[in-house]
Amino acid sequence: MTPLAPAVSRLLNFGHALDHMFLLIFATAVASIATEFGFARWEDLMPYSAGAFLMFGLGSVPSGRLGDLWGRRQMMLVFFFGMGVSAILVALTTGPWQIAVALTVLGAFSSIYHPVGIPMLVQHALKPGFTIGVNGLAGNMGIALAAVVTGFIVKYFGWRAAFAIPGIVAIACGFLFARAAPHEAEPPAKRTTKVVALPQNLMLRVVVVMTLTAITGGLLFNFTTNGNGQLLRERFAGVIEDPAVLGMLLGFVYAIASFSQLIVGRLIDRYPLKRIYLAIVLAQIPLFALASVATGWSLFALQIAFMAVIFGAIPFTDAMVVRYVDDRMRSRVSGVRLAVSFGISSMAVWALGPAVKAAGFQTLLLVMAVIAACSALFVSMLPGDESIRSATAAKVPG
Repeated sequence: MTPLAPAVSRLLNFGHALDHMFLLIFATAVASIATEFGFARWEDLMPYSAGAFLMFGLGSVPSGRLGDLWGRRQMMLVFFFGMGVSAILVALTTGPWQIAVALTVLGAFSSIYHPVGIPMLVQHALKPGFTIGVNGLAGNMGIALAAVVTGFIVKYFGWRAAFAIPGIVAIACGFLFARAAPHEAEPPAKRTTKVVALPQNLMLRVVVVMTLTAITGGLLFNFTTNGNGQLLRERFAGVIEDPAVLGMLLGFVYAIASFSQLIVGRLIDRYPLKRIYLAIVLAQIPLFALASVATGWSLFALQIAFMAVIFGAIPFTDAMVVRYVDDRMRSRVSGVRLAVSFGISSMAVWALGPAVKAAGFQTLLLVMAVIAACSALFVSMLPGDESIRSATAAKVPG
């Protein structure tokens, strides 16, 4: 099997950036949208975006199934064009329920990327850990773009342009991908090549750990990426008020923290996965606890640190899928796992505004420290690399 052409790999990585950027434009622009729609507080408008994150999870099941049975190239075309058109629809909305529906449609198309784009990217990779790390870096740069680009576009052109302009870019990427990506000879599910599978008991254990850690990691990811902008605004009150400057600061946080995925990707290719994973999730606990009482530049430094370990935890689930799941069914396995984890963690988006309004960011950050502790408990249940290798070797015909 020949490796992907560089142009296809670049478009797949850029697609990851677009996927995360589109989902966070609303969180960055919510204060401006709330003012136009007649809401007194941004927190009251945040629950209207929950449908996007719910569909981001639930849509992963049909997306993954279609990726394996219909073809990953075709599904990525649906992703690029669907994201672009739905973002333009968001820009045309005039009220809270209209934007809720349009964001939900956007979330449905955004669900395609993770169960389809990542398996397509890594199916020929010689160093899957590093490939996943680069892809994760690209996705997190999309988060940084959402903070920086949205802040500037909102300031100079309004929140509607913040959706419409990236929508046009996504459509353009769809045309480029159609030209660059070769047609698949057959969908992945119909290929005859397979890998040695784990014993059923170990596979079940790995899938359970993947799902549980994806839920807790998803909760932390959604709480932080959707709340960091408003957290910065609150903790920098009286120091920095310009939304464009705050957007640049937040973009810097995400850009610096994103490089943790490159480091983790290299480590995954060289060292036992469980040991690295556990160290990263344990580091999250004290960082959230310290951030709960920090303000100003201390908070800014802690944001870089806790986002680095949140981003650094992301590659592990995809790495486990690559190591232990046959490529012919990776999109379906990823889709089910994502549906459960993102479906549950989408509640973080719904709860963010009311939770901050009722209890404040200090309490929320302490709750996040507890969630991180749960992540560490779940990772400790993961079988070690030695036991997995032994079990796999025992299944190889000899």
